Amino acid sequence: MRSEPDTVGVPIRAEDCIEQIRHEFPGFRIVPKAQDRVSRAIDAALKIVTLGGQRHYLTQYHTVIGYTLYVPESWETATDIDRVILLRHERVHLRQRQRYGFALMAFLYLVPFFPLGLAYGRARLEWEAYDETLRATAEHYGLAAVKAKDFRERIIRRFTGPDYGWMWPFRATVEGWYDRAVSELQHAGSPGE
Repeated sequence: MRSEPDTVGVPIRAEDCIEQIRHEFPGFRIVPKAQDRVSRAIDAALKIVTLGGQRHYLTQYHTVIGYTLYVPESWETATDIDRVILLRHERVHLRQRQRYGFALMAFLYLVPFFPLGLAYGRARLEWEAYDETLRATAEHYGLAAVKAKDFRERIIRRFTGPDYGWMWPFRATVEGWYDRAVSELQHAGSPGE
């Protein structure tokens, strides 16, 4: 389920990346989460089902639903490069939605095996998107950035902690994926080696 690198015409500016996404997905739009009732409802539900573990959905997480990217307030203050990295991650989700269709994508993301604690479908979809996050981070900040201990730990915690509902609690598996992805980047000759 690994995504292919999107290296042809890789945008350096967020506006260029948004334009490429809109060309590929004409219905793509960006909506502030704080102004969206559904996002506020999801935030409340996540706080309940994760017993307060995921309390940053509205303020720190970007979410694609359909062809809409819902962004927290931090979107406005993010650097252009950080926006590009994020957009490349979310573009993977847009392509997954196109590949699977809305209903199957929602089912895969929310159900198998369990919605919380062992969400293999969500983990597989996020692994594919985080592969692109790692690739984009290495391209823009250098390989040393993805090798950094705090960056590695933050990504691993997203899979094993409450951020995504403990989607894959097997830390060794997530660490193995991460280390293989970094190794592949290193062998591919990513910048910053």
